[in-house]
Order: sequence, then C-alpha cells, then structure tokens
Amino acid sequence: MTRKHRRLVVVAVCMAGVGGAAALTLNAFRDTLVFFMTPADLAEKNPPPGQTIRLGGMVEAGSVHRETVDGTPEARFKVTDGKASVEVSYSGILPDLFREGQGVVTLGALQPDHSFRAEEVLAKHDETYMPKDVADALKKRGYWKPGMKAAGS
Repeated sequence: MTRKHRRLVVVAVCMAGVGGAAALTLNAFRDTLVFFMTPADLAEKNPPPGQTIRLGGMVEAGSVHRETVDGTPEARFKVTDGKASVEVSYSGILPDLFREGQGVVTLGALQPDHSFRAEEVLAKHDETYMPKDVADALKKRGYWKPGMKAAGS
C-alpha cells in the first residue's frame, strides 16, 4: 500500500468516527428534545402518541373539572388557542394561579385517544404576563388579547 492510500484510509476512518459520534449525539438529543405546540399545531402535525411535547394556550372557560382519586387530586381541562382545543388530564396539585381564561403551558404527551396527559402544569404569575412561546403562538393564531404582555416585553 502506498503512502497516499494509507493517508486516504486514515482520513476515511476519522470521517467515519466523526460521523458516528455526530449520529449518536443527534440521536441522544432527539430523545430529550421537547417541542412547543398549540392545540391547532397539534391537530395539524398530529405527533405520535407518547412523544413528549409542551402544549400551550389558554385554559378554556367552563372546562375545568377537579376530583380526588385515591387521595390524589385529578384535574381535566381544555387548552385552546382560539382555533382548536385539546382535553388535558393532570394528576397532582395545580399551581395556585391556575384558572380559566389564563395562559398555561403543560408538559406531557398525547394519548392514543387524542387527549393530552400532562406531567407538569405551569401557570402565568400575574394577570398580564404570558410565556413568550404562548404569546407568539396566540398572536400567530389571532387569539391575542390587548393588554397582555409577553415575557421580556
């Protein structure tokens, strides 16, 4: 084997190693990546059940139902962006500031029956604050109410 061929083999092995490392890194990121979606995005993109996503929007008026199952508080409510709404179920204590007509971000997964099972519920901290992702999505959908302020504005 000539010197030129050996160099080519070394370069090819190095490229394969770098490519393999990049593939492993991207695969690890895919497992931990969480996408933000609104109810309308959820209906359009139809992600597979079980994929972890952040669902954001407004808590639909009249949709909150609370009960206690085996000593654990359970809540069911709808999150809307003005174009679509998604039924959300959550086990645990909701934040004190959670209420109908307020902005909310939930972390969880879509279920096979197209409901959303939340593992975490985040509510805004005052009547004018809106998480930036939710504010941008609501503005895009035309559901933005004057007087609301996005985070950082």
